[in-house]
Amino acid sequence: MASPLLVNIAELLRRAGSTREVEKQVDASEFNFSDERIVAGSKVAVDLTLEALTDGIVVRGVLQADWRCECRRCLRSLSGRAEVEVQELYQLVISDPDAYPISGEQLDLLEMTRENVLLAVPLAPLCRVDCPGLCPQCGADLQTSPCSCASEVRDERWAALDALKIDNDQPK
Repeated sequence: MASPLLVNIAELLRRAGSTREVEKQVDASEFNFSDERIVAGSKVAVDLTLEALTDGIVVRGVLQADWRCECRRCLRSLSGRAEVEVQELYQLVISDPDAYPISGEQLDLLEMTRENVLLAVPLAPLCRVDCPGLCPQCGADLQTSPCSCASEVRDERWAALDALKIDNDQPK
């Protein structure tokens, strides 16, 4: 099966400075993200400009994808749209270690798009910056109501260090 982001670049390779626009909406399933944060059935927006160089092609533009996950503190469901600006280099003869390879007269933008979208999706988002999260003792959502748990819980494994601290705080 052919990649939905396979672009014929024969004309671009002939003239340095020539450009080509690529605007597509590609189904997220085409990328095999293997990441539950990317919304299944959604479209990944690809808006790129390809510019020919003497030794390859520069790809510039914007990629967008819908994501869904949970707040890292309170576990509320969150969603959004990741947007990432890209500038990537493709070369026939790889001289830059970060460059993608050009094979023949075809440029496959699928893997580059996949990598950049995955990096743009937040790993551990917050529903709001000051989210208090869940109570570590009872699990109550501190955003909706306070809990009646003791505010300071002592871990007896640290008792020896606490005793040293108390001794050092005493005036001599």
